[in-house]
Amino acid sequence: MNKTKTGLVSIVGRPNAGKSTLLNWLLGEKIAIVSHKANATRKRVNAIVMSGNDQIVLVDTPGIHQREKLLNQFMLEEALKAIGDCDLILFLAPITDTTVDYEKFLELSKKPHFLILTKIDEVSNGQILESLSKYQKWSDKYLELIPVSTKRGTTREHILKTIVKYLPVSPHLYSPEDLTTEHLRDIYREFIREAIFEGTSDEIPYESDVVIDKIEETLEENKIDKIYATIIVEKENQKAMLIGKNGSGLQRIGMNAREKIEALLKKQIFLQLFVSVKRGWSKDKKSLEQFGYIW
Repeated sequence: MNKTKTGLVSIVGRPNAGKSTLLNWLLGEKIAIVSHKANATRKRVNAIVMSGNDQIVLVDTPGIHQREKLLNQFMLEEALKAIGDCDLILFLAPITDTTVDYEKFLELSKKPHFLILTKIDEVSNGQILESLSKYQKWSDKYLELIPVSTKRGTTREHILKTIVKYLPVSPHLYSPEDLTTEHLRDIYREFIREAIFEGTSDEIPYESDVVIDKIEETLEENKIDKIYATIIVEKENQKAMLIGKNGSGLQRIGMNAREKIEALLKKQIFLQLFVSVKRGWSKDKKSLEQFGYIW
């Protein structure tokens, strides 16, 4: 009788290394927030990926970084917990980076890991070979060194099978039918945050959060689910910028977020957004706990 393999696989690296992009690609569905701006991911996100009869629980993490803000401290703790709890680590190193972040990671963890070179679409084949040779000096530290392109040349099946080789024999942790352990309201919240990252600049994405106020689901034909959410910001001028002239800014963010949610649910939804000011929320532990950032 064949025994299944199952394990927790944490995806770690510096901010904006491509962790969420890799998770979504390996899953084959978009559930994690993706942004070209750093530090978009604030909490761990679990994705359940099946490779044949084996189960890989991928854990997306905030970027490993040091900042004094309470919110950033929470994000670092999330990454460190994911490193401590997992069976295997995928350490992501953008191809154009120096080896400094990887060297710091080696000081941080002795867990078995893959070294994944990301963003290889941005460089020539010669630069890829140069980067591969650069990391060869640590070949006794990593299990596999894999250049990954989510756009070309790399098959997700090959990576998944390679991961499974190193996982323990174990029954499934979750139903093979599940995509994630996240509640839908948390995914909605993240998609709205992603729309804020895409639609605003300066400090707004980093000083805003989202509260899902109410979800009205219906099983009736010709009726759509309704989602009501409030965007929290720290300053009155941020609220004005988010709303925009005649509400155009909020409308644009809402439309973007609605399209993301509809793509996941494969059906139409109604989304209504509000904006509220809560001064200093990102620096106040009680406020952070209210928004689900619990140490």
